[in-house]
Amino acid sequence: MNDYESVIIIRPNLDEVEIEGIITKITDLINQNGEVTKVDKMGVKRLAYEISKCKEGYYIVIYFEADPSIISELERNYRINENIIKFITIRKDD
Repeated sequence: MNDYESVIIIRPNLDEVEIEGIITKITDLINQNGEVTKVDKMGVKRLAYEISKCKEGYYIVIYFEADPSIISELERNYRINENIIKFITIRKDD
Protein backbone atom coordinates (compact mmCIF):
# COMPACT_ATOMS: atom_id res chain seq x y z
CA MET A 1 0.00 0.00 0.00
CA ASN A 2 1.17 3.51 -0.83
CA ASP A 3 0.71 6.82 0.99
CA TYR A 4 -1.36 9.41 -0.87
CA GLU A 5 -2.48 12.98 -0.38
CA SER A 6 -5.63 14.24 -2.09
CA VAL A 7 -6.45 17.97 -2.24
CA ILE A 8 -10.05 18.80 -3.09
CA ILE A 9 -11.59 22.22 -3.71
CA ILE A 10 -15.34 22.40 -3.12
CA ARG A 11 -17.74 25.19 -4.04
CA PRO A 12 -17.74 27.75 -1.21
CA ASN A 13 -21.52 28.24 -1.11
CA LEU A 14 -22.21 24.81 0.46
CA ASP A 15 -23.19 24.55 4.12
CA GLU A 16 -21.33 22.42 6.68
CA VAL A 17 -23.74 19.47 6.36
CA GLU A 18 -23.20 19.21 2.60
CA ILE A 19 -19.42 19.46 3.01
CA GLU A 20 -19.45 16.72 5.66
CA GLY A 21 -21.53 14.56 3.29
CA ILE A 22 -18.93 14.91 0.54
CA ILE A 23 -16.09 14.10 2.96
CA THR A 24 -17.95 11.06 4.30
CA LYS A 25 -18.62 9.73 0.81
CA ILE A 26 -14.96 10.08 -0.17
CA THR A 27 -13.57 8.59 3.03
CA ASP A 28 -15.99 5.64 2.82
CA LEU A 29 -14.78 4.93 -0.72
CA ILE A 30 -11.13 5.07 0.37
CA ASN A 31 -11.75 2.90 3.44
CA GLN A 32 -13.11 0.08 1.25
CA ASN A 33 -9.60 -0.61 -0.11
CA GLY A 34 -7.35 1.40 2.18
CA GLU A 35 -7.28 3.58 5.26
CA VAL A 36 -7.78 7.31 5.77
CA THR A 37 -5.13 8.58 8.20
CA LYS A 38 -6.13 12.26 8.43
CA VAL A 39 -8.66 14.75 7.03
CA ASP A 40 -7.60 18.40 7.15
CA LYS A 41 -10.36 20.97 6.54
CA MET A 42 -8.55 24.15 5.58
CA GLY A 43 -11.68 26.24 5.04
CA VAL A 44 -12.54 28.83 2.40
CA LYS A 45 -9.60 30.40 0.59
CA ARG A 46 -9.28 32.70 -2.39
CA LEU A 47 -8.38 30.94 -5.64
CA ALA A 48 -5.48 32.10 -7.81
CA TYR A 49 -7.85 32.25 -10.78
CA GLU A 50 -11.57 31.80 -11.31
CA ILE A 51 -12.72 28.17 -11.64
CA SER A 52 -16.29 27.36 -12.69
CA LYS A 53 -17.35 30.96 -11.91
CA CYS A 54 -15.98 30.66 -8.33
CA LYS A 55 -13.37 33.04 -6.95
CA GLU A 56 -13.09 31.16 -3.64
CA GLY A 57 -13.13 27.50 -2.70
CA TYR A 58 -13.35 25.29 0.39
CA TYR A 59 -10.10 23.32 0.63
CA ILE A 60 -9.91 19.80 2.04
CA VAL A 61 -6.78 17.65 2.25
CA ILE A 62 -7.19 13.90 2.77
CA TYR A 63 -4.18 11.77 3.74
CA PHE A 64 -4.60 8.04 3.17
CA GLU A 65 -2.97 4.68 2.48
CA ALA A 66 -4.37 2.59 -0.36
CA ASP A 67 -3.60 0.36 -3.29
CA PRO A 68 -2.83 2.21 -6.54
CA SER A 69 -5.89 0.65 -8.19
CA ILE A 70 -8.31 2.79 -6.13
CA ILE A 71 -6.97 6.13 -7.42
CA SER A 72 -8.74 5.95 -10.79
CA GLU A 73 -12.08 5.14 -9.10
CA LEU A 74 -11.56 7.92 -6.56
CA GLU A 75 -10.83 10.52 -9.26
CA ARG A 76 -13.80 9.30 -11.30
CA ASN A 77 -16.02 10.07 -8.30
CA TYR A 78 -14.43 13.52 -8.00
CA ARG A 79 -15.30 14.26 -11.64
CA ILE A 80 -18.91 13.10 -11.22
CA ASN A 81 -19.55 15.33 -8.18
CA GLU A 82 -20.59 18.77 -9.46
CA ASN A 83 -19.68 20.45 -6.15
CA ILE A 84 -15.99 19.51 -6.49
CA ILE A 85 -14.45 22.15 -8.75
CA LYS A 86 -10.80 21.02 -8.65
CA PHE A 87 -8.76 18.12 -7.25
CA ILE A 88 -5.35 16.50 -7.31
CA THR A 89 -4.10 13.24 -5.83
CA ILE A 90 -0.39 12.65 -5.37
CA ARG A 91 1.68 9.78 -4.03
CA LYS A 92 3.83 10.81 -1.08
CA ASP A 93 7.44 9.62 -1.10
CA ASP A 94 8.84 7.83 1.91
